[in-house]
Amino acid sequence: MQKIVVALAGQPNVGKSSLINAISDAKLKVGNFSGVTVDKTEIEFKYCDEVSCQDYDIHIIDLPGAYSLNEYTIEEKVTKKFIEHEDYNLIVNVIDATNLERNLLLTAELLETGKKMVIALNMMDEAEKENIHIDSKQLSDILGVPVIETSASDKRGIEALKHAIVEVFQKPKTGSKILYSDVIEEEISTIVNFFQEKKFPCLIPHEKVAVKLLKEDKEIYKKLHDEPIWIELLPIIRASLQHIYIHYGTKDLDEIFEDERLAFARGAAREVQQIEHKKEKTITEKIDDILINKYFGIPIFLFLMWGLFQLTFELGAIPMDYIDMFFTALGDSAKNIFGQGELGSLISDGMISGVGAVIMFLPNILILFLGIALLETTGYMSRVSFLLDGFFHKFGLHGKSFIPLVTGFGCSVPAYMAARTLKNEKDRLLTLFIIGFMSCGARLPIYVLFTSAFFAKDVAGNMLFLIYIAGALLGLGAAKVLNILVFKGEDEPFVMEMPKYRLPSFKLLWHTVYSQAKMYLQKAGTFILAASVLVWFASNYPKYPQLQQEYQNKIEQAKTKTQKTELENQLESKLLENSYLGQIGKATEPFFAPLGLDWKLSVALEAGLAAKEVVVSTLGVLYSLGSVDETSNTLKTQIQKNIPLPTAISFIVFVMIYLPCFAASAVFTREAGGVKYLVYLFIFTTSTAWVLSFIAYKIAGVFLT
Repeated sequence: MQKIVVALAGQPNVGKSSLINAISDAKLKVGNFSGVTVDKTEIEFKYCDEVSCQDYDIHIIDLPGAYSLNEYTIEEKVTKKFIEHEDYNLIVNVIDATNLERNLLLTAELLETGKKMVIALNMMDEAEKENIHIDSKQLSDILGVPVIETSASDKRGIEALKHAIVEVFQKPKTGSKILYSDVIEEEISTIVNFFQEKKFPCLIPHEKVAVKLLKEDKEIYKKLHDEPIWIELLPIIRASLQHIYIHYGTKDLDEIFEDERLAFARGAAREVQQIEHKKEKTITEKIDDILINKYFGIPIFLFLMWGLFQLTFELGAIPMDYIDMFFTALGDSAKNIFGQGELGSLISDGMISGVGAVIMFLPNILILFLGIALLETTGYMSRVSFLLDGFFHKFGLHGKSFIPLVTGFGCSVPAYMAARTLKNEKDRLLTLFIIGFMSCGARLPIYVLFTSAFFAKDVAGNMLFLIYIAGALLGLGAAKVLNILVFKGEDEPFVMEMPKYRLPSFKLLWHTVYSQAKMYLQKAGTFILAASVLVWFASNYPKYPQLQQEYQNKIEQAKTKTQKTELENQLESKLLENSYLGQIGKATEPFFAPLGLDWKLSVALEAGLAAKEVVVSTLGVLYSLGSVDETSNTLKTQIQKNIPLPTAISFIVFVMIYLPCFAASAVFTREAGGVKYLVYLFIFTTSTAWVLSFIAYKIAGVFLT
């Protein structure tokens, strides 16, 4: 059985994913391309070609959507690298039949590579509804490659596409062609004739080599430079380029060949396409009149996002309680099985509680990703980016930054993953660096504890709202500073097409949500598990047998249950103070002292690096109160008694800004592209948190004492 490797290429929103899903009995694999965070989708299926009476194993690799083969975005870099350097048999170029001229720009670049090709003229059903008629046979003649009319929604042309793949695979070479202007064609002929006279062997057609030479392709220049033919070839290339420069009045070859491709795409579209114009607006245009209206567009979007997050937290809270109960019971069972000693504590308090902390948020993640996937697959996300781009550009951000930033109020892990929608590396990195300013749900218990401890019940809610708004505003300010000082360069021009509204495919939604949830559990679960075990170890070691025995004697002699509880809490507090975690807190206390924070608050902040939920429970242990939560009245009393209000404000400001939890930091590292970015994030967030906490502490000290 022969294997056929197919590169599936096309511009964004041409229906590549839907086309893959339309191929029945396909095994879908979702991952990342090597070295980057761009999604990589692959399918494999068996195909029996009735004409050749032979079975084939067809392997399709879905390349990221790219408007062209340049290196402006990560997706375009990945697609260009794969097309030019990876090993595959042919390209299937998916084209949106309703946007033929624009799509043919990428087709022209793919034809220039000299690879075998098949064109999938997709969305023919939508083209027919819009009275767009395309002569696919004539288009095939113009391009020199098979053109198959397809529609993923009704599976039109799927079998014909499979057969065309096999047919092109069996051909010894491609028949693809792209026509340039007379000047370019003349110079191509000159170089080709020279190759033929010298009988120079090439793996790709001489015409394709000639085009690459005229485009000053670095790879082809390197390969030919060491060939003996290079000495004679160089003067010919120089003369050809001079002729082209004179004709076009510029030496910018990128601009010259871009104009050539534009002319080719425009000419080919006019030759094969007829559009019956209608005076009446399309459904898409009617909907856009409302959704991207300059007055109503943003309020409508904010309402939709409000509804999404209401569903995320309201529906997500229902299974969260049951998941929490399950892992609590599982932890108790583990202690019953393994005992109350070290092993039982490690498994229950370290491993099970760590895994439970991640899985407990999974329902929220699933609902959130489903909502975002619906926005994307229906075509609404493009409108959102268009609406918000102007406002966010004032702070150096892109319109698409809004979704990951808003997601950050739920959990930073999916927020970092959502930043993949940003194509430009500068915009993506800038967004990643400020997501941490959006207070995640794990910080909410800390805010609730301190606001309820220092403010009246009718004021505490407003203070809580103020904390969240302040964090978001600080994030926008930080983005502006980073954009000026670090992420310099011109803003990405807002080039966003408006795809037609479509009903989302259930299969596509399922794979999107499933792959994201799987990735969340794999990435976050492993790191939070390791972090939980690390915190457990640091807070339980070294052991102090004499101290434990001394307190054990006192506990046995205690007359009341209250006295016993107080002694047990004091023992736990002393053990924690002298543990590795406590020693770290003592060692780092001088760093936090100017902020008004003692070693206990320092330890709480450091424990929060593992998971922000740990901060409240750590404070409870440190203040000799045992296991507590943010609703503990006793803990609130101790905080009021031991922590001055300026110190509390300083502590809250630091919590708002400093590095997110281990799980989020690990995902940030993966999404940003390396450990060095995590180092930069740590320095940036820590220094910003320290400075702003210091300022808040001093100002509060003046006005509140």
